[in-house]
Amino acid sequence: MQYGFFTIYWRDMIRFVRFKTLLVSSLLQPALWLAFFGIAMASNFDAMMAGMPVPEGVKTVGYLTFMGCGIIAMTTLFTSLFSGIVILFDKNWGLMREILASPVSRNHIIVGIALSGVTKAFIQAIIIMGFGVLIGAAFFAGFTPLQIVIGIAGVLLFVALFALGFLFLSAAIAISMESPEGLQGVMTLLTMPIFFASNALYPIDNFPEVLRIISAYNPMTLLINGIRYFAIGPDFYALGHHYAFTQAEILLSFAGLVLFSLIMFVLAWWRFRNAVVT
Repeated sequence: MQYGFFTIYWRDMIRFVRFKTLLVSSLLQPALWLAFFGIAMASNFDAMMAGMPVPEGVKTVGYLTFMGCGIIAMTTLFTSLFSGIVILFDKNWGLMREILASPVSRNHIIVGIALSGVTKAFIQAIIIMGFGVLIGAAFFAGFTPLQIVIGIAGVLLFVALFALGFLFLSAAIAISMESPEGLQGVMTLLTMPIFFASNALYPIDNFPEVLRIISAYNPMTLLINGIRYFAIGPDFYALGHHYAFTQAEILLSFAGLVLFSLIMFVLAWWRFRNAVVT
């Protein structure tokens, strides 16, 4: 079955649309984060930074815009990691046993689940960007129409790579576990260090040296660098720091996410290849 992955993908998307509570909550959650947490934090940080000198000729970015890029990354992380619970439910209900016994390749199972997760991440990222602009985030401010299209495409490309990596990781963990409670515990344990050891909410320049090194190679930091480059621009000033991204730095971030996704795919492929579902 050459296109078996599409069957897996379509099944998961139908389930996503039909479960109205899951659909509405997954679409509203990122907007609510940006509306309440973002605006509240922005009013405080912008007031604190109001008197700080700004480098001449550098665009100043408010905290809502700065953090909005982090909210896109945070939502992608949470959605991707917790997508594995679908595999665990299928495993516990006996559906995964039938899927594994079907002519569909196990690689197609992984790819189909990953593509559905990327589609959900795209929808959420677009909602955050659109809603952010409505409440005052300066995404794509001063961009030409062509630059906006390129910017959105660049953001979605980085989101896709990041989501794929954590979807593969989530799938590998889910196929290895038996209880939803255990899976949720592992995912919660992973999300907090990854999120807070990144530049989602604040600069990492003043971190302790060891944590700064960890943060620099954190896949979430690599994602946020790409999002800020494409959604804000390569040169801006925020939270007392001057951010100047070169194309080489963004290419390195991109390469890092590609490597991360490939490693996670190999892990997921190995776990599915050796999975025994009874």
